[in-house]
Amino acid sequence: MKITVNTLQKMAQEGQKIAMLTCYDASFATLLEQAGVEILLVGDSLGMVVQGIDSTLPVAEEEMLYHVRCVARGAKQAMVLGDMTFGAYQESPQQAFAHAARIIQAGAHMVKLEGGAYMADTTRFLVERGVPVCAHIGLTPQFVNTFGGYRVQGKSEEDARRIVNDAKAHAAAGASLVLMECVPAELAREITESISVPTIGIGAGVDVSGQVLVLHDMLGVYPGKKARFVKDFMAEAGSIQGAVQSYVQAVKDKSFPAAEHTF
Repeated sequence: MKITVNTLQKMAQEGQKIAMLTCYDASFATLLEQAGVEILLVGDSLGMVVQGIDSTLPVAEEEMLYHVRCVARGAKQAMVLGDMTFGAYQESPQQAFAHAARIIQAGAHMVKLEGGAYMADTTRFLVERGVPVCAHIGLTPQFVNTFGGYRVQGKSEEDARRIVNDAKAHAAAGASLVLMECVPAELAREITESISVPTIGIGAGVDVSGQVLVLHDMLGVYPGKKARFVKDFMAEAGSIQGAVQSYVQAVKDKSFPAAEHTF
């Protein structure tokens, strides 16, 4: 069955957890899809895990389009979600649409943009022109220099209210998904209960509509210190396929994320 925005909405309404992983090539697209992953995120995280740079910021539009094309060739049923790259969409809704259109034409079914309520007009502009949007809020990696590093967001009352407002603004603007990164689990649950849009968490607790991890983190192949929300599913699996299946099962039965992966 082809995964569409309607599929995701129905899953969320019925309490079925959505499994998402990052993906950057055709072979992994086929493998992840066969293991039951509903959404393949062609993330600008490729800058770090594929290109070996220290942030997502230098990833170019043409590089993103290349990887979207690769993943789209391998995916037959899963939804392909393409990241919008830094500097290619923040200037105006019109600029964002031109960038999003190229990502969709490359084979994505939805685009992901980072930013709070101030980006809701862009979300609306894209949706009204036929581009489904996933709004990424909380810790937004393209703002790493503004944040002063990769830090948990929403810990203070003021910051928490801001993130709630961000989610509501994007939902009202027509976003199909809201992705929350590195926010306290209680806040993520409150947001999930307050909007009608499915929510995806990464470091946002278990009470969201679905989960996402970076593939290389989930397989334990990315060097360096691991974030708290990461679990190495390869450590107990006999194969990559088995690791991905374990991840999907853990998302579905709510055993991941556990307390030790949560803020």
